[in-house]
Parts: sequence; C-alpha cells; structure tokens
Amino acid sequence: MTTLSDDRANTDPDNPMVASARSDVSLVSLADIQRAAQLLDGVAVRTPVLPCNELSADGARVFLKPESLQRGGAFKLRGAYNFVSGLSDEERARGVVAPSSGNHAQAVALAASIFNVPCTVVMPVTVTSAKRKGAERLRATVELAGTTTEDRWQRAVAIAKEQGATLVPPYDNLSIIA
Repeated sequence: MTTLSDDRANTDPDNPMVASARSDVSLVSLADIQRAAQLLDGVAVRTPVLPCNELSADGARVFLKPESLQRGGAFKLRGAYNFVSGLSDEERARGVVAPSSGNHAQAVALAASIFNVPCTVVMPVTVTSAKRKGAERLRATVELAGTTTEDRWQRAVAIAKEQGATLVPPYDNLSIIA
C-alpha cells in the first residue's frame, strides 16, 4: 500500500498516469490533510468564503471561495508547498521542474522560492504574459514547449532527467492532493 510518505513512487516521470493506473494507491487520509494544513499554517492565506446571492436559488445558498486572493493567485500553492516541503535536502539542491499552463507553475515557483530551491517551469508557447512574468518574478526559469499538456509533460520529464531534478506533478499525487 502506498502512503503519503512514499508517494514519489507514483510519479514515475516516464508515465504520468502511474498513480491512476495502480490499484494499490491509497487515498489521502484525514490525517494527511491535517498534517498538510498544519504545515501550511502561516504560509497559505486563509481565504474567505463569501455568499453569492446571484447564484443562490430555490432555497439553496451558494458560497464562493476567492482563491485569487491566495499567495500566488490560486489554490495550487497548498499542494506545491506540501510537495516541496517533503523533499530531502539532496532533492531540493537538484531543483524541481513543473509542467503547467500557469497556476501550478506560479505555485511551484513560489514554494521553491520559499525553500530556496532551483525551479524550472515548462509552459505552453501560448502562455499569457502575466502567467509567464508571474513565474519569472518568483525566480523560476521558464521554458516554453508546444501547446498541449503532453508537450509540457514530455519536456518537463526531459529536463528532470537532464538536471536530476524532481518532477512536481500538477495533480494525481498524494502530497499535492493533501
């Protein structure tokens, strides 16, 4: 049974679907989530939950959580920080690589900068200037690769192998999910 502490076995850079395809992958436990929340205390912003009358109807009340107020502009910081915090000193020294269209890239760049870890993000050639500059402002090296998720994934895998860096998946990883 795979646990949160050894989930990097689920992120074989040659196969982005390893974690999904395995039958022995455990679910994230409440304890995993609580550990991540404790780790993020003082790092992540506690964003508010706001009522949205425009979407509420038929007795149902709708609330929105404006994650655009989070450090890095998205909820993705939580997973990226939890992942990077779990790396060994040796892994951190070799750096991290993340494929992303924008939010995950900025989150990994922010987490890497907090831990003073070298970071490369692989973004599409069509990335917006704001997303690219956001990652660069956080000291990430930005590399552009194609327009598809697969293009970004394959280039990130190649960079991770070339540099001995750790690949930070955008989802489907127990540390990211917790």
